[in-house]
Amino acid sequence: MNKKDIAQIRKQFKKDNHSLKISNIFNVYIMKETSEIYHHQNQPFEMLDPDQQELFLINFKKLLGGNLDEKLFELKFQRNAENSSQLILHQGLLSSEVEDWKERMLQIVGKMLLNRQYEKDIVITFIRGEYFKPSKRRGADAEESANDTVYSHPFILCSINNTQEPKKELLFDYVEKEFKYNFVLDPVINLNAPMGGFLFPCFTDNAADVNHILYSSGKVHEPDYSFIEDVLNGEETMTAKDDKAVFEEIIKHVTSDQLNTSTLSNVYEEIHRMIEENEEEEQPKLDTKDVERVLTMSGLEDVSSEKVESAFKNIIDDQNYEIKASNVVPKYNSKSIKINTKVANISISPQDLRYVKQVHLSGKRYLMIEVEEDTVVEGFTMIPEAFGEKVEE
Repeated sequence: MNKKDIAQIRKQFKKDNHSLKISNIFNVYIMKETSEIYHHQNQPFEMLDPDQQELFLINFKKLLGGNLDEKLFELKFQRNAENSSQLILHQGLLSSEVEDWKERMLQIVGKMLLNRQYEKDIVITFIRGEYFKPSKRRGADAEESANDTVYSHPFILCSINNTQEPKKELLFDYVEKEFKYNFVLDPVINLNAPMGGFLFPCFTDNAADVNHILYSSGKVHEPDYSFIEDVLNGEETMTAKDDKAVFEEIIKHVTSDQLNTSTLSNVYEEIHRMIEENEEEEQPKLDTKDVERVLTMSGLEDVSSEKVESAFKNIIDDQNYEIKASNVVPKYNSKSIKINTKVANISISPQDLRYVKQVHLSGKRYLMIEVEEDTVVEGFTMIPEAFGEKVEE
């Protein structure tokens, strides 16, 4: 799934939406002391109180929020996994009997509880629904036709939420005119911050992909690898942060850690161009040949296939690994590049990196920024000063 596919289904989670039909909601309460199921309940979603429906819809929307490879991860299922979650979920999706659907979801819960001790009571919520997507976009004033093609996407969504201790409060009784201590024993289910969950299957354009599952992490750049591998049976994944770190180490290896700001700016611009050219397609990935081409076109000399392949092998031990281009380029049109020194911290946009240079003068290092106008500091315009001798990079 790309970000457009995710955004499209995410925005469907709203009240009175005829493009989304949620048939069942199945809640399972887990006790922290025993990691056992205390209670579970299945209901038709439409039988919930409207306010309850809205709380859950907000929860599902938050679960699918965030960026790919940061909070959301499209995972490929492992082949020949024992007690395969892919098979369990697929059977649950196709099941016409509610009891069979519940049994499949309880199998997933069983895998979650295996060798896992939660710090708080948790509630695991499953929904089974169907998302109807028209084949063509229509304007707000366009009328629907009986001949319009509508794609039906059955899905299962799981949201894991922890519970909070109820608040102890002091109330004032207007009638009795006295202060009263109020304490509610029932735990509060925190639907505002899902701990994690998943959407099955993945969707690309108008096709379902049962070989992939969309996993949602509770925190950015902190996927639960045990949950991914042991519960979902997903293949190992890399975060955007990991991808960026791998790319940086590969560049350092190829260039022997010698790279000026102008060349680095060219590298970012070349990759950014690749992303823009493929905006409507699957996001581009960088293999060894792509990295070699990007570095060569950015002005680096003495770049060879052998050097790049050696870097991939040394850094990630996989010459066939592909780095997602969007994970390694700082966000354009924002001051996303941080330059940190003991004297000052500076933030600039990637396209302005070429105006920054590190120079040597009289045995000292200086950070030089090319500007087209006078520099203003705290309202004061700085007077240009000339160097006493020639500045060398």
